[in-house]
Amino acid sequence: MSVPSVQKGIAQFLRSLKEKNASVHTIKAYTTDLEQFSAYIGEGRWDDIDHVRIRGFLAHLYDRGLSKPSVARALAALRSLYKWLAREGLVEQNPAALVATPKLPKKLPRVPTMEELNAVMDAAMPEVATFPERDALIFELLYGCGIRNSELTGINLDDIRWSNEAILIRGKGKKERFVPLGDAAAGAAKTYLPKRQEVLVDHKKSTNALLINLRDATRLTTRSVGRIVKRVAVARGLPADVHPHTLRHAFGTHLLEEGADLRAIQELLGHERLATTQRYTQLSTRHVLEVYDKTHPRAK
Repeated sequence: MSVPSVQKGIAQFLRSLKEKNASVHTIKAYTTDLEQFSAYIGEGRWDDIDHVRIRGFLAHLYDRGLSKPSVARALAALRSLYKWLAREGLVEQNPAALVATPKLPKKLPRVPTMEELNAVMDAAMPEVATFPERDALIFELLYGCGIRNSELTGINLDDIRWSNEAILIRGKGKKERFVPLGDAAAGAAKTYLPKRQEVLVDHKKSTNALLINLRDATRLTTRSVGRIVKRVAVARGLPADVHPHTLRHAFGTHLLEEGADLRAIQELLGHERLATTQRYTQLSTRHVLEVYDKTHPRAK
């Protein structure tokens, strides 16, 4: 039996699921995950795929902003695919079995307090910031607008609507929404833009990307943003586990603590389902309980 290409093997596996009357949800989820895997692998052969490449694929999903549950589901789809390939005699080994399932968080993530984040935002960027004007804007947009890392790096110059004090954001599923451009973020953008132009002139380049690399004037990647946020946060005394999504969590949590309506927060965050936004009520409740435990005399 000739061994099919990666693309054909995946197509045959998905057909077998339909023939076995697998649930519509399973087929839809596996199709999405395996099509992404096929695109990542390209024209490779099954023999060329080892556990290192599969780990690379999972890292690629994280870089695109997928959550741990979504990445875990993609790995489950790969394991099912390889079991089928083995039964059909198309592969001898299952490299997906050597990749550990992402540990799903059992606890809600710790969100920095308003005071902690204001201390970071109001201070000058630390020496570790290689492009301080840009890095300050990154923090203002992530925390001030509550956007995702992938949404941040996708912002173009003409997405900023100065007259309306808003930014056009392209979210998941190509859905668009406007988020307010606060005074602090607007000020940071106006400080950064002349410096950005200097970098472009130095490299003799032109781009519509808002956030660019100092090194080559190309669009900043989500991976780079993650490194910048962690570096600046640690230098300012925040925990080492702070990442761009932490600032998004803080945005939603702090709005709720200050009395914002849950549906308004849902709109600002671009959540499709209110249930997703309701996680912030858990975060806020936890904060209230911590305050009670620390301050109320009857809690001692």
